[in-house]
Parts: sequence; C-alpha cells; structure tokens
Amino acid sequence: MSVQDLTNAIIHGITAGGEQFLEGTLAAVLPIVWLALLGLHLGRPYILEMIDRFTLRLGADLLWLVYIAVRDLLIVSGVVMSFMFFFPDVVVTDALPLTGGLAAVCLFAVLLVKLMGDPDHNLRDFRLVTYLLGLGAVFYFVPYLFGVQFNAVAPASLAGVSNFLVTNTNPNWAVGIGYASTALLAILGAVAAAYVLRTGGRAEAQDTAAQDTAGTI
Repeated sequence: MSVQDLTNAIIHGITAGGEQFLEGTLAAVLPIVWLALLGLHLGRPYILEMIDRFTLRLGADLLWLVYIAVRDLLIVSGVVMSFMFFFPDVVVTDALPLTGGLAAVCLFAVLLVKLMGDPDHNLRDFRLVTYLLGLGAVFYFVPYLFGVQFNAVAPASLAGVSNFLVTNTNPNWAVGIGYASTALLAILGAVAAAYVLRTGGRAEAQDTAAQDTAGTI
C-alpha cells in the first residue's frame, strides 16, 4: 500500500466515522426534541395561567416570548434534523424509524400553518397544529418504539413486524417513503413560497366575520 492509498484510507475512515457519529447523534436527539415540543405545545394552558399571575407586564411578556421562541425553535430544529430521512443511503444504512420522513413533513406543515395563519390566537389554526403534531408524533414514535427500540428484544413472533418498522431492515419501503416524503415536502415548500411571494411575507387581512367564525383562544 502506497502512502497515498494510506492517506486516502485514513481520510475515508475519518469521514465515514464523522458521518456515522452525526447521524447517530441526530437519531438520539430527535426523540427528545419531539417530546419537548409536544410538552411545550400541550403545556400552553399552564403558560397562559402563569402569565395571568404576573403583576408586572414586562415579566409576562418576557415569559411569553421565551415560550414562543423555544417552541418554534424546536419545530425548526426538528425539521432540519429530520432531513436525514430524505437521503436513501442514510435510511438504508442506519436503523431509523420507517415513517420518520412523514413525521418531518408534519412538522413542516406546522410551520406552514404558522406562516399562513395564527395558531396562538385562532382556534381553528391551533387545532390544526395540534392534529399535525399528534400525527407526526405517531409517525415517529410508533416505529421508533416498536421498531428501533423493540427490535433487539422482539420475540420471533414479532420480529417480522419490528423489522418492518426499521429502515435498514426494510429498505424498499424506507426508500419509497423517503421519496414520497420528499415530494410532499416539495409541495408544501412550493405553497409556502407562493404565499410569501403573493403576500410579501405579511399575514393576509381577515374580515371580522371570518375571525368571529374561527374563534380565538
């Protein structure tokens, strides 16, 4: 082996190891992001109750701003970290939840609802965000718990089901779902781009009747 071959082998090993470390870290952090996100969303009534207890308006505003910033940052982070589900070589190699890409699409749809509506003041938009987060959580945690985590201890009778829910043991479905998720993400991205170009990034004015019908929270 020449010096150049040895150098290339070392570089390839470092690159492959770094890639595996990054993918493993993202796979380990994503469940925590999902749990924190669901907790913050479902804990909204508690935050509102805490805000009502503040005697200083500045403190209430700061608490609300921190809550909104952390919650929305987790949504964006979840979408970014879930991009690994859209790469066929990653899902075929690593043990990931089979429908993780669809969960990422649900998170992106939440961002789209926030762009086009106001879930913090509109009851219809809030319910839509709740449904999307619930659906995304199902898409992520069902294959994660009963596939990725259960795979090592699954009895023979359930091994087939567990293997089906993991990407590297079900590559055909994993790649197909990855491509379908990419297509859905592209459609949602096109809708977001069209909305921004049409409105200039500002929320469209709603008439009073529409607001009364939708309700507020």
